[in-house]
Amino acid sequence: MSTVLRQHAEQQFAEELEALKSQDKAHRPTNWELSPQAVVKYLMGGKLDNGFEITPKYIGNQRLMEIAVATLTTDRALLLYGIPGTAKSWVSEHITAAVTGDSTMLIQGTAGTSEEAIRYGWNYAKLLAEGPTEGALVETPMMRAMKNGKIARIEELTRIPSDVQDTLLTVLSEKAMPIPELNTEIQAVGGFNIIATANNRDKGVNELSSALKRRFNTVILPVPATAKEEINIVQSRVSSSIKALGLPAAEPTLKEIQRVVSIFRELRNGVTEDGRTKIKTPTSTVSTAEAISVVNNGLSLAAHFGDGTLNAHDIASGLIGAIVKDPVQDATVWNEYLEVIVKPRKEWSDIYRACKELSF
Repeated sequence: MSTVLRQHAEQQFAEELEALKSQDKAHRPTNWELSPQAVVKYLMGGKLDNGFEITPKYIGNQRLMEIAVATLTTDRALLLYGIPGTAKSWVSEHITAAVTGDSTMLIQGTAGTSEEAIRYGWNYAKLLAEGPTEGALVETPMMRAMKNGKIARIEELTRIPSDVQDTLLTVLSEKAMPIPELNTEIQAVGGFNIIATANNRDKGVNELSSALKRRFNTVILPVPATAKEEINIVQSRVSSSIKALGLPAAEPTLKEIQRVVSIFRELRNGVTEDGRTKIKTPTSTVSTAEAISVVNNGLSLAAHFGDGTLNAHDIASGLIGAIVKDPVQDATVWNEYLEVIVKPRKEWSDIYRACKELSF
């Protein structure tokens, strides 16, 4: 029997969701699996009254999660906004899993996303044979969410062309989706809402119209405020990845994670952690998500081509791949950072040598 490469949030954390449900005595909105308070508990983690431990899914400001969850109890949709790598998709999936128990009603936004991907499509063989009938209609995740009182997720909303984005106006305003070919409409059932994610760093971003912005409550997810917070996020996500991927590697040491996070934070902020030296910033986002990827990649190298213990050589290639996106500009920034910042740090001599062996 084949193993699923990545479980949906409601599958991976089914035990936690069930434990929360059994303890949850607060009011639940229509078609919600948990109360808003329990959803936030699921996101932020902590112990239940019976001692059961809920792992944190979001490490950061709890008030942001409370605002996001509260939005979904109103007639406004939720827009999670921030630079790439600030856990927008992660939070969107986990909120949806906790609220409805089904995070699969997903529309991936791209430059090629059409109206049919949001509204509905047609089975053209049936359409030609029968004409426009209910049997020829192809439901989208949006339509299924409206029918069943679920939450539809839209990833990278600003990647979708502006005229296609505006398809959402009627859905958000009227809570209905007209089907003129059948002279009917789909009316949303209680519990229906939309969570969209967007960032302003991608090339080809399409700004939302003012009409569409008014129909969303926007929650901006910031980069982790402190190094400690970011280290905790990386540790938590890497630990989950080791189990999910079945990597035969030891958990990374705190020292290695601290170094990766320090490098990313300094390059992102344009200044060393002690505030004494200014640094040029690369064109890449050097986000927390990239830091997680660097450690995961290093663990894979350590597991399959090393001794199973993460070291500087395992990390180096991932660091360069994450930071040097522009082979000219970023390579200059990276080499300058190595010589001016990394080289003088005696305790970082191993990572300096490993990176210099692979650098441009």
